[in-house]
Amino acid sequence: MKDKLFILRPDFFKDSEGPFYCGDSVSVEGLLSFYPRLRDAVDVEYIDAPRPRQPIVALIGADNQSAPVLVLGNGQVPDDDTLAIREHNGRRFIDSPADIRRYLSSQYGVAHVA
Repeated sequence: MKDKLFILRPDFFKDSEGPFYCGDSVSVEGLLSFYPRLRDAVDVEYIDAPRPRQPIVALIGADNQSAPVLVLGNGQVPDDDTLAIREHNGRRFIDSPADIRRYLSSQYGVAHVA
């Protein structure tokens, strides 16, 4: 399995309010926009905001369905050892947007944040 990135789709509603977008997802989407080759390096899946977010739950459990989240591919060893990597049933993942961006930058050789 390649690294898999889950990002919330924009224009979601909370009850009768909205539309909204997820600012954390936008920050990761921005990096993908600056460096389109990242889309070839990782699997990107856009998901709806309402929970349960079944594609995430299936991989890393109901307690870890925040988005954005990056599930590390099998055998992936992060080049940056300062990242907060979590684990669920043997699957490693990153759920901090800043750490997701740092991982993508270091792992796939694109520019780093200033």
